[in-house]
Amino acid sequence: MSEKEIESKKQQQEKEGISRRDVLLGMGAAATMAYAGSASAAAKGHDHSKHSTQLTDVMDGVNACLDKGRRCIAHCMVSFTEGDTELAECASKAQEMMSVCGGFAYLVASNSSYTKEYAQICEKVCEDCAKECKKHEKHIECDACGKACDDLVDAIKLSIS
Repeated sequence: MSEKEIESKKQQQEKEGISRRDVLLGMGAAATMAYAGSASAAAKGHDHSKHSTQLTDVMDGVNACLDKGRRCIAHCMVSFTEGDTELAECASKAQEMMSVCGGFAYLVASNSSYTKEYAQICEKVCEDCAKECKKHEKHIECDACGKACDDLVDAIKLSIS
């Protein structure tokens, strides 16, 4: 290409804006930079031990509580739609437990410095939930939720308190 043709092509590109080729080159460069960053983080000698929870028993317990709590609340909702409100307090306590355990799960998973203080609240809420669920142990879901709460309280006492 002659210099005149090159100059003409540059002027045309300036009028049209960025070309598809330039976009693809930029994306390739960005991907290369991102990969290089993650590769260096995974390099030999990089410590990954703090990337997962240090309290695996508590994490398992809080996840079980959340799962059983969802099932308990779903069961209570079915009872409500059938006109039976006997499980209203159970649903209320399970809802409180789900809210507290949801936050606690994030703290435990991230090895937060607030885990110990929040564990006290979680322990109390789970004790209250288990107490209410045990009143309805004839319902499989309520019984399972109560047992999961008891197990989490035990895990907290063994691992954190």
